[in-house]
Amino acid sequence: MKKIMYLLSILLCPLLLSQEIRENLKGLDDEITKILNDYKGVGVSVAIVKNDKIIYSKGYGYRDYENKLPVTPNTIFCIGSNTKAFTSALIGMLKDEKKLSLQDKPFKYIPGLTFSTDRMNALITIEDLLEHRSGLGSVDGTYIFFPASKRIDLMQRLPFLKENGEPRNSWKYSNFGYLMLGTIAEQLNGKSWDELIKEKILNPLKMNNSNTSVDEMIKQKDFSYPYGLYHNSIEKLLFQKPDNDKPGAAVNSSALDMGNWVRLWLNNGSFESTMLISKDYTNNAMSAKTVIDGTPPVKSDQKNFLFAHGYGWFTQVFKGHYKVSHDGGVSGFTSSVSMFPADKFGVVVLSNQHNSDISNTIANMISIRMLRLDHDKPYPYEKEQYDIIKPEKNVNTAVNEKKKPTHDLDSYCGEYTNKGYGTFKISKLGNDLYVTFPTFKFILVHKQYDLFSSKLTEDVAQQMNPDFDFNFNLDDKGNVSEVVMDIQGGTTFKKII
Repeated sequence: MKKIMYLLSILLCPLLLSQEIRENLKGLDDEITKILNDYKGVGVSVAIVKNDKIIYSKGYGYRDYENKLPVTPNTIFCIGSNTKAFTSALIGMLKDEKKLSLQDKPFKYIPGLTFSTDRMNALITIEDLLEHRSGLGSVDGTYIFFPASKRIDLMQRLPFLKENGEPRNSWKYSNFGYLMLGTIAEQLNGKSWDELIKEKILNPLKMNNSNTSVDEMIKQKDFSYPYGLYHNSIEKLLFQKPDNDKPGAAVNSSALDMGNWVRLWLNNGSFESTMLISKDYTNNAMSAKTVIDGTPPVKSDQKNFLFAHGYGWFTQVFKGHYKVSHDGGVSGFTSSVSMFPADKFGVVVLSNQHNSDISNTIANMISIRMLRLDHDKPYPYEKEQYDIIKPEKNVNTAVNEKKKPTHDLDSYCGEYTNKGYGTFKISKLGNDLYVTFPTFKFILVHKQYDLFSSKLTEDVAQQMNPDFDFNFNLDDKGNVSEVVMDIQGGTTFKKII
């Protein structure tokens, strides 16, 4: 009798599970469509993984708004910072191959690499880079405004880039840290980061619609354009094309492909019986290695608390369930990947809307459904959404007559340099000052005395807020000698011409 009951339970289990999943997904289309319309979004693509299977995948809205071409589960989106877990995986593979230890110092693999302080040199390990514990934090301006011809050339600037936090004892999200990790992978494998991602991850996971180049992406038949809102109107944006920062932001993928990526992590590094990353590394990567916010919840229905980070993944307690996730955003795109290892499911949401938490909202809604915590009620959410940045049509460049500059405008012209960043030029055209970087050109607007601010002159990819202060300083002879640009807490560029 016991054997019969046991066999019945085995036979009934998949049926019950299938019925439960159908209940979880009941009305999902309508709820996603409602959220999409509420955000005035153009398109999203969704995939849900349960017990090592993609149980749901669908596209909503448009990948090409102008021509009304629909999003499909195979539509390729830029996934932004969700790329970091791919770079983490490369490091995990190198560890498994015993080519490196996570306790190694980065300079062991990048010749001549040194940080700006002895303490950073003594403490920072590869593991610290994975966990965002280097103290380096945000120094994105160095490669955004002054890209290097090769990624490894950026490392020569590190001695001149000041720390943003205490090494090892603080958590500071650092894109540059992942550029270093990508460089380490390149040095040890003798191949480019792009080649490694394709060879070691995309091909084995059958992620056939994925790549690491926007130029390659737009050659495909099914890809999405980037969009954002401006004064409640949908605007098509320029693509952001990662270069030096590829290891932190360059993967482009589809919801279906990303479903296989989720399967790999939920299976502890195994995909379709092939072990790509060790269980030891994947467990550590999805662990709360560094606590970001350990404060207790302040209300009973708080969505998350105990916020932490592993190796390329964030971790938290979500409605009483352990969650591993990451969000991504580049010009015109946002992405969300959420996994619940103990519950054996994951959610991928890709969108083509900038300055928006639409991907995260939909991912949380689906997660609550899959956890059977929705109580058959629509998901309540607070919408977070901002306008894109556009050039001002009529920029007022008139000098503040009440607080005039100390010199005539020609005196501010010249070239300014900083070893941690690069060299830019300030020139005068007509009655206006312009600042020209290797990648951008802004007009300078006078605020008071020797303080100016930069404004856009043309549309750019939505990569940063272009409003920077430029505060000019004088030498002991009263001549303009340097300017402090308000990046990384204020960075001084010396006048050389």
